[in-house]
Amino acid sequence: MLVGIGDDASVLRVPKDHEILVTTDFSLEGVHFRRNWHPPEWVGHRCLTRGLSDIAAMGGEPMAAFLSLAVPASLPQKWVDDFFRGFLTLAKRFHVELAGGDIAQSPGGVLADIALVGSVPKGKALLRSQARPGDLIYVTGSLGGSAATLKQLYNKPKKRLWPADFAGHFFPEPRIAGGSILREKRLATSAIDLSDGLSTDLSHICEESSAGAEIWQDAVPRARIGKPPSEVDIELALHGGEDYELLFTATRKVRVPGTIAGVRITEIGRITRGHRIVLRRPSGKAVEFEPHGWEHFRS
Repeated sequence: MLVGIGDDASVLRVPKDHEILVTTDFSLEGVHFRRNWHPPEWVGHRCLTRGLSDIAAMGGEPMAAFLSLAVPASLPQKWVDDFFRGFLTLAKRFHVELAGGDIAQSPGGVLADIALVGSVPKGKALLRSQARPGDLIYVTGSLGGSAATLKQLYNKPKKRLWPADFAGHFFPEPRIAGGSILREKRLATSAIDLSDGLSTDLSHICEESSAGAEIWQDAVPRARIGKPPSEVDIELALHGGEDYELLFTATRKVRVPGTIAGVRITEIGRITRGHRIVLRRPSGKAVEFEPHGWEHFRS
């Protein structure tokens, strides 16, 4: 970065022979978090994670963050301080500069809008549109942990959950290193981050690639949460969002390792011809795998 906070705009230096990645995401009180459930450090951490995960899915390296934050006048200063502590702690880990933004008074709840700038070598960004029939489908980590935690919060809103026992929800890990390795070693043909749920995000890859898919239910890795840890319901693993894992495809000719950057990789299906997306049940029966993850404005 050439010029950071202090001027009307920041000045960023683009690495030689690289292209710029830009992504934005909202974190809205009452939609993405609740103050009585989620500590402010979590809100700050998750706010930045949303942008970092998008950069990871493109195989990029994050450079700078821009944060616009609107808060009610009655909000304690300590809440804001703790929010920034969570945000900046994660930013430091990934060498991301807070390069600018804005702050304003909100007439309602807390609204945080994050913009992330990253870079990727020219022509090397991982896209959603390059999956081809015959490609195998993989996922990093495990799924459903965040949705299962949220379900517990809804069912028992007064019960305190310890973040260490529900880390996938409270402090998700953006897969920056994994995305970079997928790009550098040319392992992936397409990729997306799992923010809206497996069923919904897979449909995005299929739509952009003009292809179909078959997912093997028994192969989908389910998260374990709580104390003692227990495996989450399969429906939450299939449709629950905000896991921030990477879903990617690779040709059969490529040997995809069992772990990448210390994270388990699981083969869960294949790309098919046509536009049909199916789920292969343990019985062998194939059923329509419709997107039931998170979608704004769904009636």
